[in-house]
Amino acid sequence: MNVLMTGAGAPGGPGIIKCLKENSNLNLTVCDINEAASGRFLNNSFFIGKIASDPDFIDFMIERCLELKINVLFPLVTRELFNLAKNKHLFEQHGIKVIVSDYHFLNIANDKGLLHKHLLENELPVSQFKIAKTIEDLNSALINLGYPAKKICIKPTVSNGSRGVRIIDPEADEFNLLFNEKPNSLFISKEKLFQILENRVFPELLISEYLPGEEYTVDTLVDNGKLKIVVPRKRTKMSGGISVGGEIIENLEIIDQVKQISDSMKLHGPIGYQFKKSETGEFRILEMNPRIQGTSVALMGAGVNLPLWAVEQELGIKREIPVVKWGTKFVRYYNELYY
Repeated sequence: MNVLMTGAGAPGGPGIIKCLKENSNLNLTVCDINEAASGRFLNNSFFIGKIASDPDFIDFMIERCLELKINVLFPLVTRELFNLAKNKHLFEQHGIKVIVSDYHFLNIANDKGLLHKHLLENELPVSQFKIAKTIEDLNSALINLGYPAKKICIKPTVSNGSRGVRIIDPEADEFNLLFNEKPNSLFISKEKLFQILENRVFPELLISEYLPGEEYTVDTLVDNGKLKIVVPRKRTKMSGGISVGGEIIENLEIIDQVKQISDSMKLHGPIGYQFKKSETGEFRILEMNPRIQGTSVALMGAGVNLPLWAVEQELGIKREIPVVKWGTKFVRYYNELYY
């Protein structure tokens, strides 16, 4: 089995390489646009790729896949997904499988605004929300959602890695934020936010109720719209928007919501979700990640090798899904590579 994995230097790249190497019959090649990508030094076969926006990206990838006799292309980079989804048929003409969802549903899953609208239209559980494109929209949305009596969350409809996420707190104290909070604090005052955005063109924003409770990441594997496995994990420690500690928990409320959402969309491959508990105690979705999540390697301790199963699924290899070891806890740590 010849597999090509992109994004070898992504935060989750080394862990996913580790997962894939559990199958000794798998011949893995990795690539990245960074010649010093960490994954380069964890795998024998590596080449420098092109960015997804490069006009030659698709031709380049097909050419390299043919040279290496690749059976499955496994993208880790979000920006590559759309280009690959549009051109999936070109790879299939050469017998190359690409682990990516249908373009239409990929777009919904990646856009928080479209996702929330989709859930509302399909009468599925969703937070109270508004979409804002201007300062006037933003001000109106805050009032409609209960500000200043309530904290409100804002985030760009299309972003990743917690970029642009802020919690508007009517009691936010700029002095306290400066001296008692780390620089990456999510809290901000309305006045400070409006000062930043005033007279600037900013991306479309999702304005939603603030969810103060515990947070879960969910890893799933979908086979052309058919949900195969759902594994929630509670986030107990975060660093830069990435989960570095948690526990694998069989949360039936979240599992049921994921099943409903998955049934309403035709997705494919590993799909990630983020959930948080509301003030009234219900879990509500924050976002979806229509690709393998970097911390999916954490599931290996619970008997789940999601990256490898995704590749094997693409190759038509049938695998009995084992019983998940619920209650497994994990911590992640930094390691060094020398070259």
